[in-house]
Amino acid sequence: MLYPELFRSLEAARWNMASDVPWDRFDPALLSDEQALTVKMNAITEWSALPATEMFLRDNLDDSDFCAFMSIWFYEEQKHALVLMEYLRRFRPDLMPSEAELHEVRFEFDPAPPLETLMLHFCGEVRLTQWYRRASEWHTEPVIKHIYDLISRDEARHGGAYLKYMMRALENLGDGARASFARIGVLMASSGRSGKPLHPTNLHVNKGLFPRDTVQSRLPDPDWLERWLTEQIRFDKACEARVVGGILRNLSSLFGETFASVSDLNRYRKSIPAAA
Repeated sequence: MLYPELFRSLEAARWNMASDVPWDRFDPALLSDEQALTVKMNAITEWSALPATEMFLRDNLDDSDFCAFMSIWFYEEQKHALVLMEYLRRFRPDLMPSEAELHEVRFEFDPAPPLETLMLHFCGEVRLTQWYRRASEWHTEPVIKHIYDLISRDEARHGGAYLKYMMRALENLGDGARASFARIGVLMASSGRSGKPLHPTNLHVNKGLFPRDTVQSRLPDPDWLERWLTEQIRFDKACEARVVGGILRNLSSLFGETFASVSDLNRYRKSIPAAA
């Protein structure tokens, strides 16, 4: 089982919201209305770990080890939402998300193949790590800069945990897992072709609710994510290259291959036996 090892490692790295956030360093002169509003949107987005956890538990009924790990992932992701809301409660209570706004991003996801979903969320953690690093750099107020750095480090650790479950799947399922991971890897690293950065929160997940079946479409401002990335934190081509590079490096290590580009990964995907 991976859960006991992951519990120990993540417990050792866990930060405390009361003692590890320098609340007393808040400087109101360094927080603009624009920046504070992005904190609200991020808090609501992080709250969507709730329906994602419900999806994982439903679709992995035969994997108690992974479902046990969800107890850690869910706790830490909800703490991200909580620490962002605590920041607003202390310093910008007028922007605190309402319970209705939080509940709006809790909706059912359609069933999906567990291995593809695992890979999707691994790539999502790689991307979030970079998004939040950039957010920490963009913000000017020291407390929220520190919070985004803490959250970014958590997302990187979560990606590492998902990678361990991917390694286990390769050992147990071979080419079947290889095909699933390569297929989603090509999709998630092809942001240039899609015209937008792909992340679980902006993918369609419930056919019956289309087009309001992405987390982002259910935010108070559905256009916020694109504006946050392009105009505010300025997640440019160099930043995007770090995301793609992270996905390719991890898959290179996972498969024992070398992928210098998405095209390399796609060629490898096509080489996997069709029976997989």
